[in-house]
Amino acid sequence: MRFALLNSGLGLLATAHELHRLRPDADLIVAMDPDGMPWGPRTPDDIAERSLAIARAASAYDPDVLVMACNTGTVHALSALRAEFEPGIPVVGTVPAIKPAAVAANSVAIWATVATTASDYQRRLIADFGGAATITSIACPGLATAIDAGDDEAVAVAIADAALRTPADCGAVVLGCTEYELTADQIGAVVPGALLFGSAPA
Repeated sequence: MRFALLNSGLGLLATAHELHRLRPDADLIVAMDPDGMPWGPRTPDDIAERSLAIARAASAYDPDVLVMACNTGTVHALSALRAEFEPGIPVVGTVPAIKPAAVAANSVAIWATVATTASDYQRRLIADFGGAATITSIACPGLATAIDAGDDEAVAVAIADAALRTPADCGAVVLGCTEYELTADQIGAVVPGALLFGSAPA
């Protein structure tokens, strides 16, 4: 089996790790957009165009499945990807893990990119799966950029800023950008006691 993983930057590594753990025999095709990363600050149309461009490049390697391993890419490009590639190649998206977080805690913070936080898609996810939990959306400008750049100082500053805007009673933090999963230990340290929910295991 051959999986093509799509993301603007390094966020696909969390999904690649989970796929390799579950299917060590599978081939993984990595398709990134280093000139455009991260997608979070970009317009929805630009994100869709860039997603289609890297998916077309990946499709040349005959994947069995295309995995949009990016919440922002899924929010703004999943429909376009499915329209172009399905039914020939199934397309799997990645969305913030709101449903399990809302089951686990009464107060949930969703840390995500500016584009995902502002999207109708995330608002629908909250309405459909937030249940009785109090949900707080926390846009994290600069965090994905800092992670992709390997800038530890900027990562720490962005995480500290998001933590300051996270409710004190927060019982769960949804890592609504796959890049954020690469800094889960650091995020957990600034929101002690909160459970962290990423998208990669799903």
